[in-house]
Amino acid sequence: MLRKDAKLELLRRVPLFDRCSKGELVKIAGVADELDVPAGRELTKEGRTGYEFVVLVDGMAEVRRKGRRVNVLYSGDFLGEIALITGTPRTATVTTTVPSEVLVITARDFRRVLRETPSIQLKVLEALAARLPDEAR
Repeated sequence: MLRKDAKLELLRRVPLFDRCSKGELVKIAGVADELDVPAGRELTKEGRTGYEFVVLVDGMAEVRRKGRRVNVLYSGDFLGEIALITGTPRTATVTTTVPSEVLVITARDFRRVLRETPSIQLKVLEALAARLPDEAR
């Protein structure tokens, strides 16, 4: 089980949340579930709609696109932040390679936090805009 400060620090490192205050991060952390997952567990599946955001607390995961390994994720890495907002299809399949601990925030819970704490909305939109390619701005 993560200490509260460790959970907040992991979330603060996520670009989507880096503009949030400590109080706002506490609200986000409140809907983040900690799960232990075995090696070989698919965290996302390429082409499927995404409904959750995942932070790899401890462990390792492999990222594959069209069956080819394109990256390896380690403790502190995250995936699916755009799915929290857009629900777009996953661009890769991510599978744990060792037993891992993850934080999971569902889009439904995140939307509830946004409704209850409107100050987070603008910060998240600014962070999303900053991640858009130059030609899209």
